[in-house]
Amino acid sequence: MSNGLSFFLGLLVVVVLAPSKATNNVVDIQKEVVGIGRVMDYSSRVGKEQKVAMEIALRHTSPSNSTAQLGLRYHDTSPNSTSPVTAAINLIKSKAVQVIIGMLTTQEAALISEVDNTTKNLPYISLITPATSQSVSVPHQSASYFQMANDIIFHMQCIAVVVGHFRWRKVTAIHEQSSLFSTGFGFITHLSDSLRVVNSEIEHHAAFPSLSSLSDPHTAIEEELKKLQNKSNRVFIVVQFSFQSAVLLFEKAKQMGMMENGYVWIIADEISSFLGSVDSSVMHNMQGVIGIKTSFPEKTKAFKQFKIRFRRLYGLLYPEEENTNPSIFALRAYDAVSAISKASKKFKGNVTSKEIAKTILSSDFKGLSGIIRFKNGVLSEIPTFQIINVVGKSYRQLALWSPGYGFSEYFVEHDEMKLGMDDDGAMNGTMGPLYWPGGRQTVPRGWTWANGEAPLRIGVPSRGAFNQFVRVSYEQDRNQTSISGFSIEVFEAVVGRLPYQLPYFFVPFSDSYDELVKHVHSKKLDAAVGDIEIMAYRSQYVDFSQPYVSSGLVMIVKVEPDRDKETWMFMRAYTQKMWLLIMVMHLSICSVVWLIENEHVQNPEFKGLGAMLWFSVTILFFSHREPLKSSLARLVIAPWLLVILVVTSTFTASLASMMTVSHVKPSVLDIDTLHRKNANVGCDGNSFIVKHLVNVMDFKPHNIKNISSIEDYPQAFEKGHISAAFFVEPHAKVFLAKYCKGYIKTGHFLKLGGFGFVFPKGSALAIDISKAVLEVTESGQVEHLEEVMLHSCNCSTPINSDGDSIGPEPFSSLFKISGGIAAFAFLITIMQLADKNLDKSSFLSTFLLSRGFWRWAYTYLSQRSQKNINFLPT
Repeated sequence: MSNGLSFFLGLLVVVVLAPSKATNNVVDIQKEVVGIGRVMDYSSRVGKEQKVAMEIALRHTSPSNSTAQLGLRYHDTSPNSTSPVTAAINLIKSKAVQVIIGMLTTQEAALISEVDNTTKNLPYISLITPATSQSVSVPHQSASYFQMANDIIFHMQCIAVVVGHFRWRKVTAIHEQSSLFSTGFGFITHLSDSLRVVNSEIEHHAAFPSLSSLSDPHTAIEEELKKLQNKSNRVFIVVQFSFQSAVLLFEKAKQMGMMENGYVWIIADEISSFLGSVDSSVMHNMQGVIGIKTSFPEKTKAFKQFKIRFRRLYGLLYPEEENTNPSIFALRAYDAVSAISKASKKFKGNVTSKEIAKTILSSDFKGLSGIIRFKNGVLSEIPTFQIINVVGKSYRQLALWSPGYGFSEYFVEHDEMKLGMDDDGAMNGTMGPLYWPGGRQTVPRGWTWANGEAPLRIGVPSRGAFNQFVRVSYEQDRNQTSISGFSIEVFEAVVGRLPYQLPYFFVPFSDSYDELVKHVHSKKLDAAVGDIEIMAYRSQYVDFSQPYVSSGLVMIVKVEPDRDKETWMFMRAYTQKMWLLIMVMHLSICSVVWLIENEHVQNPEFKGLGAMLWFSVTILFFSHREPLKSSLARLVIAPWLLVILVVTSTFTASLASMMTVSHVKPSVLDIDTLHRKNANVGCDGNSFIVKHLVNVMDFKPHNIKNISSIEDYPQAFEKGHISAAFFVEPHAKVFLAKYCKGYIKTGHFLKLGGFGFVFPKGSALAIDISKAVLEVTESGQVEHLEEVMLHSCNCSTPINSDGDSIGPEPFSSLFKISGGIAAFAFLITIMQLADKNLDKSSFLSTFLLSRGFWRWAYTYLSQRSQKNINFLPT
């Protein structure tokens, strides 16, 4: 029965592949045969598909009007058979093939040419994606080597885009040590370079042995997975891995619980392309896996016809296979034969390998896998990849991505790699919701702690001097510890910004801040939250997040009355410039009035210089008794009286305001004063400030007093135990908000790193938390919490300064009007006196010569007087 079935299947194959016309056979006998050697593993799914595709291509693409006929020659390179190099040499020598198609690398093709010099110009068409970029190796390879697969760099860039989209900072690369991928670890370099663009990196890479080299592959793969399971990273990228090995890999991963919540698996093209041809048990083991798959035109008429022929022939040759759909590897094999077939149309007479290679290099046609056009032996068309997600019994497409266009309308170009990216630097695109391993809908964070998926143990300081930041209290009615405060609120807001869930609980810590940091370093705690200062010596052992509050070291001292400023307080109502201007303007205007009344109208009340000075004093208080007889004098004095009224009223108001504020000064000006007096200072003994005062500021340890509570500082100041207290700036704000009167910041401000959250060295969480801190800060949420919970000091500074004095600017208009009128009246008076007095030159010389400012007036009036004298009667 089985023999009859085999005979029947064989007969059908002959019918499918046989030429349709007898006349063609007659013509073929007369044609020169171009031997095509096929070097591939026929025991693998890839080899089976390629074999069927090449048979179909030979039947449907061979030109009937060419002088050459294509003929296929086979050589199996399955694990139990010969190597690809040996197989190719055997085909060349025994079968006289003129073209080699198969799973050959650049190095293997070069080795064949070295072994047999006659094969130097033999064309090699490789159907695999090499582990090393061909753009690097092409200049050193044979001119007759053609890469039908896309460059490995494009594949690595697509994987990097997926990693960057979900903001995973570290990944683990898994690859297979197989002869199929024997070109070394060049892909690790390409993957690392691509990941660096998206701010990620390879933390580990694991090399799995090939199945053919293992006596017990199940145990070997299980051991390798255990090593990965014990590491913290949970993002696994499977590249350069055979499909058969991948099936076993995910079977074991499923059994070991590595396909549950928290894990991420990304598979490359050599695995994803066969997901449509596996049974349901394999898909069951790969639920939630993300894959990249080379896209090709599936709706063209040529592909649909090929698919029908392929499924028919593949089902006949391999009836045990459940799925008979062709993958990208079958299409590439078909296009490889098509390229040779199209080249053979140009052959005339004897066909040489060199001529074949030259003709293939000039290929330019639309194949099933895309545009077939070579540049330096590599396909010049930039590929497009499907990003898929395994769900149920099949997979669904999440997005399309291309190195040239990305998958978003926003692009950032980096070394010819364009990535969809949003405004804050994260990957952006059209990916829909994903199904993750374990069925979770939220994005896995991509790592775990040493304690597995247990909630994080986060230490908080329970004995801080300022419980506004962290307050630890025990609630007896609930029999539980309550932890609250500004730092806690900020941390909870930051965690809410993470793209994944972060289970945690707080652990009160009663020792110093440095000891808390050490516990995080030794992994006794997973993190620390509180008013913890970012310091250089601490960052040697732990990682800090971005600071959520700026900070610096400040000195707080008591205030004392400033007697010097109180003595001459009234003088500070106006600036020196204002006082000088008032004095000059007042004397000038009074002098003009005196001149008008004394010289013009002969007012006896204004005789002598003393009368002028007394008038200038009494006019300030509106108590002058000297009557003004001249209308011109009244015109001058009227606007000035208005100025005096406004200036005196302003002076009274300003002085009253200044007297309501107590004028004080710091009891200690700077640190040098403390050193000279050998004074004691206070600070929180649990903080870094003690070390800083001793090591940096040269305070003696016995001069530093430990004060453990904010309420103890005023008492220490009043009793004289300390002369100054040192705080970090956020603590100083809280202290001054509570004790606004009586204390002041003084001395030099030392900028520090700020308050941050603490994580173990190299923690992936620190990076995500830092970004979330920036988001919360930029949203204004931290500032709002600070205003509500810390009550930032709103007290105005008690020290008045010259900056509070009033200048002449508010009165400039009044001064200009009054001064202008006085100047006008002065000129009129001088001119009238010159006309009236016959001895004008003598008068003006006496009155004006000593005044350099008015010399121009003297010259003018002298000339005019001389003219008047000449006209007088003699």
